[in-house]
Amino acid sequence: MNSAQGAAASSPKSVTPPRRSVVRGSVMNNALVQLTLLRFREFAREPEAVFWALLFPILLTLGLGVAFRDQPAQKVKIAVTDSALAASLRKAELIDVQELTPEAGATALRTGKVALLVERTDGHVVYRYDDTNPDGRSARALVDDAVQRAAGRADPVPAADKLVREVGARYVDFLVPGLAAMGIMSNAVWGLAFSIVDARRRKLLKRIVATPMPRHYYLLSFLAWRLLLLIFEVGVPVGFGVLAFGVPMRGPFLILAAISLLGSLTFGSLGLLIATRIKTIEAASGFTNLVLMPMWILSGVFFSSERFPDAVQPAIQALPLTALVDGMRANMLQGASFGDLVPQATVLGAWLVVCFVCALKLFRWR
Repeated sequence: MNSAQGAAASSPKSVTPPRRSVVRGSVMNNALVQLTLLRFREFAREPEAVFWALLFPILLTLGLGVAFRDQPAQKVKIAVTDSALAASLRKAELIDVQELTPEAGATALRTGKVALLVERTDGHVVYRYDDTNPDGRSARALVDDAVQRAAGRADPVPAADKLVREVGARYVDFLVPGLAAMGIMSNAVWGLAFSIVDARRRKLLKRIVATPMPRHYYLLSFLAWRLLLLIFEVGVPVGFGVLAFGVPMRGPFLILAAISLLGSLTFGSLGLLIATRIKTIEAASGFTNLVLMPMWILSGVFFSSERFPDAVQPAIQALPLTALVDGMRANMLQGASFGDLVPQATVLGAWLVVCFVCALKLFRWR
C-alpha cells in the first residue's frame, strides 16, 4: 500500500449532511427570518407589550360585556317634592321615586343623582330636567304617562310590548369587533414606530446599514412579524367574545382573516411612515398619539360613528380604522361577503399604498 492509499484509508470519510437539514439551515440563516425572529424576541421580553397586545383586550371585553350584559330594564330615578304625587308614581313599574324637599331635589338633579325633578305648582305638574340628556327625556315621558294615567286618562288605541333581545344586536356584539380592530391598529402603529425609533436612537440602524443585508429586509421583518402576531391579536379577543358572551360569527372566517390582514398591513405602513425620521421616544409618543387619538374617538369603536354630524361623516368614513371596524362588524354580525366589503377594502388599500410608498421615500437610517 503506497502512502497516498494509506492516507486515503486513514482519513475519515466526508459525510454529506441530509438535504433537509441543509435546507432548514439555509432558511434559518436567512437575514429576513432572523430579523423577524428578533422582532418576536423583543416583543416577548417586554411584559407590558404582551399585556397590552393580548390581555388588555380580554379584560376590556370582560368588563364592558358584564357592565352591558342582558338584564331587566333599569328603573329611572326621579325626585318628587309632593307627597301625594310621589305615592301615585310609586305604583309605576319603571320609576324609582325619591321624595325630597325642593332644595334637596334641585341638588340631586344638578349632581346627576336623579334624571328628573317633579314638582306641583298651582295645580300643575312641572318637570325639571336636562333635555340634552337622553335619560332626562326618557324619565319625563315615563313620569308624564304615569301621571296622566293616575288622573284617569284612557288610551283610545290599545298597545302591547314585544321585547326582542337578539344575539348580534347586543352591545357586547357591537364591541368585540371594534376592540379587535383597535388592537390591530394600536399594536401595529405603536410596535413599529417605537421599535424603529428606539433602534435609531441607539444607533443600531447605522450598524445595520453597514452590513451586507438588503435594507428592505429590515422593514419587511416588521411587516412579517405583524402578520404572524395578527393570529393572536384577532384570535384572542374574538375567540374570547365567542366563548364567553356568545358573540356570533355569521360570516366566513376567511373573510375576517383577509380584512384583518389588510388592516394590519395598512397600520403597519402607517407606523413605518411615522417612524421615518423621528429620533426620540418622546417625539414618537406624541406624534403617534396625535395620529391615533382622532380614530379612537371618531371611528366607532365604543359607539356608532353615526352619532357625529353629517358634515364630518365623509372624513370619518375615510379613516382606516373606520373601514376596518365596519368591515369586521359586517363580517361577524351580518355575514358580509367579499363583495360587500369592497368599500372598506378600498379605503384600507389606499392608505396602505400611500403610507408605504411615502415611508420608503422618506425613511432615514441615521
